[in-house]
Amino acid sequence: MPKSDFSGNFFSITKYYSKDQLLALSSAVEIYKKKTKRSSVLFEKSKKLHVNGVSHNIRFFDPYPFVTKSAKGKILVDIDGNRYTDYWMGHWSLILGHAAPQVSGPVRKQVSSCWMHGTVNENTINFSEIIQKAVPVAEKIRYVSSGTEATMYAVRIARAHTRKKIIAKIDGGWHGYTTDLLKSVNYPFEKPESAGLIDDSHIISLPFNDITASIQILQRVRDNLAGVIIEPVLGGGGCIPATKEYMIEIQQFVHSINSLFILDEIVTGFRFRYGCLYPTMNLDPDIVTLGKIVGGGFPIGVICGKDEIMRIIDTSTRGRDDRSYVGGGTFSANPMTMTSGRAMLEHLKKHSVSVYKKIGALGEKARKGLVKSFDGKAVVTGIGSLFMPHFLANGITEVKNASDASMCDTKLLQRYHFEMIAKDSIFFLPGKLGAISYVHTDSDIKDLIEASSRFAGQLNQ
Repeated sequence: MPKSDFSGNFFSITKYYSKDQLLALSSAVEIYKKKTKRSSVLFEKSKKLHVNGVSHNIRFFDPYPFVTKSAKGKILVDIDGNRYTDYWMGHWSLILGHAAPQVSGPVRKQVSSCWMHGTVNENTINFSEIIQKAVPVAEKIRYVSSGTEATMYAVRIARAHTRKKIIAKIDGGWHGYTTDLLKSVNYPFEKPESAGLIDDSHIISLPFNDITASIQILQRVRDNLAGVIIEPVLGGGGCIPATKEYMIEIQQFVHSINSLFILDEIVTGFRFRYGCLYPTMNLDPDIVTLGKIVGGGFPIGVICGKDEIMRIIDTSTRGRDDRSYVGGGTFSANPMTMTSGRAMLEHLKKHSVSVYKKIGALGEKARKGLVKSFDGKAVVTGIGSLFMPHFLANGITEVKNASDASMCDTKLLQRYHFEMIAKDSIFFLPGKLGAISYVHTDSDIKDLIEASSRFAGQLNQ
């Protein structure tokens, strides 16, 4: 297989598969088309209204994505009435499942009062008190409406605070579509991700979990390094956990030169435990960004930081030359998100033992079961309730970073996910990691493993 990113048309690479494998893929496509006829018609209409028919690039997959009508618990229902067990779970944000009653009740009560006012509100204060107690670095907090905005502002704060320009990120690290950080996301990492980007000379990239090479790169720019931004688990780059040693040594170097250590916990925050992952690694970040789970299914991005760092965004006491201009946006800290987020975190705090024990055990069962199903043809990365198979190719035997993940057979991964959608009514966004929620069961994992075993059987033909 050629090296590639996680996108692309896997129906155009028929030369990579045997005749029997192509027949299986063709069969899956025909099954899918027969069961999603109304989705096909609606998606043709969507293409006339939206670029490529979608409002987020990754939501498109061939031959067309089904159109969702409703979702509840672990089930997505499409416009044709097909029901799918969901492991995408709203971009991994729905840890209690779709339309969780623990959240929907307070949200209904709030919407009867108001849902937008653009002023200071008590909902925000109450929610922030919960975050501050759960996330030690959150001495001061600023809300935005997306993870992309949160990381964009975190980088701006680092540059303003240090008066330096360079930001280091990880090969394969995904921090949203902000121009500052849209670099070295997909393999080959040295190629530009997009036209229209500027000033990427002030963004450098580090090889994940390779401390020697990373420190060498950082040494070369130490005099102008504003900060390093890292995910504790590389999400879009392959669901790969960082080693504790790697994180600690990067942090030590960054702090030794008075630069900032920024953790992107948008995926990992409240995913594995009540709070962030970084305390389990003995880390002391300057800024942490949150999103996804903390919004309870509503739009959110959170910048949490040490008081001495966050002071620089105070426009009441600082002028243009001495501040980092960080807004929030029209819908930042809106009462709906503050209410849903508070409901989510209050429930997770109260039931943290049962929630995290259950989803962690299901994740471990899924990873072990999938490894057994693929019988040496794939490795499965992940931690806790997150998991992702990688079909081995190009001499790769283990996946430690995004380069390893990209060298695996990513087209086969997309085919595997599509066949699960078509034949087994199990939904992963093709090519992406899976997330388990509290409403998934042992039976769901058993079905997943059995479906994966059937798929693996085709690979022997």
